[in-house]
Amino acid sequence: MNRIILFIFLVSAPFANAQLLYDPPTQNLVLEVIDHIYNYEFGEAEPLAKQIKAKYPNHPVNSLLKAIQLHWQYLPVKDNKAVSGQYMNLLEDCINKAKVLEKDKKTRPEAAFFSMAGHGYVALIHNYNDDKIKAASEGKKAYNYVMDGFKYMETNPEFYFSSGLYNYYVIRYPEDHPIVKPLLLFFKDGNREEGLRQMEVAAKKGIFTRTESAFYLARIFLKHELRYEKASGYLASLTQKYPNNPVFLMKNIEALLLLGKYEEAEPFLERFKRRTDKFFPIAVQTFEGLYEEKHLKNDVEATKSYQAALRQPYDTEYTKEYHAFSYAGLARIAHRAGDLRKAAAYYRKAEELAEYKALIKEIKTYFK
Repeated sequence: MNRIILFIFLVSAPFANAQLLYDPPTQNLVLEVIDHIYNYEFGEAEPLAKQIKAKYPNHPVNSLLKAIQLHWQYLPVKDNKAVSGQYMNLLEDCINKAKVLEKDKKTRPEAAFFSMAGHGYVALIHNYNDDKIKAASEGKKAYNYVMDGFKYMETNPEFYFSSGLYNYYVIRYPEDHPIVKPLLLFFKDGNREEGLRQMEVAAKKGIFTRTESAFYLARIFLKHELRYEKASGYLASLTQKYPNNPVFLMKNIEALLLLGKYEEAEPFLERFKRRTDKFFPIAVQTFEGLYEEKHLKNDVEATKSYQAALRQPYDTEYTKEYHAFSYAGLARIAHRAGDLRKAAAYYRKAEELAEYKALIKEIKTYFK
């Protein structure tokens, strides 16, 4: 959610009087920087970011752009001690500089945006650290700013994404994490179906929000809605536009495998195997396990791949489900081999980690 807030505010010039928002060349530079970051072209992004800073040296946009770059360049940023401190400092700098803008009535809308973005990214890092209370607390600080987006939707389609994401997750998030329900008691009510509709409008009509709209819709369709075909359509487009982005590629392969399109997934999987990042072996091995089990019907090789995946650490945000997938795969293999005790044990381990609706349903069905 938070990576798109910058985009949303930059296109809301009719509702703000800040100088940056009336500077189309600089807006274009910001968008170029973001596109380079998405495509893992960090070297190309930095000189453009310096041009923005030279023109607006004390503006919170500089800290926010750098934080977004660190988020992608050192994924997951929370696990890099040298970088995570810098990341949090940049977000605090963004919030503090936004407070300066807030003193002037003309720049309060701009200040509100950067405050929302800064608090949003802080919430995201707490979410990565699995601290749901702190994440929700930071989200609460940004609440009033998010509400402003509802006023602007009909005039500016970019705001369909922030409003849609709020509508969906204000219902979904407490269902998945009941501990935060008391913190959301006084939040505006949401509507999941309306949220999905709004995000789909943004994915079609938005200019700057289109990428994040497509990515979040894909993740929602994979994890919660079981609409794999729709997820695959969005992820195929993202992979084509940003061929160097391994996260988009990873989710594209996942969608194809869940759809049972194994031969279509194979060339993407071969390409993914060439990644040298330590972050991705767990995904490669899980995908190979699914391919060998489901497509090749080779339980011996699938077992090796699943076990290899389980030896890799997972990231809470992006790869936790791959441990659940691997345990479930081992459970299915054990069940076919007649070892019901082992199958049940593996499913219990999967149950501890699973967040995907389809996998949760598979586990519940097994224990009926």
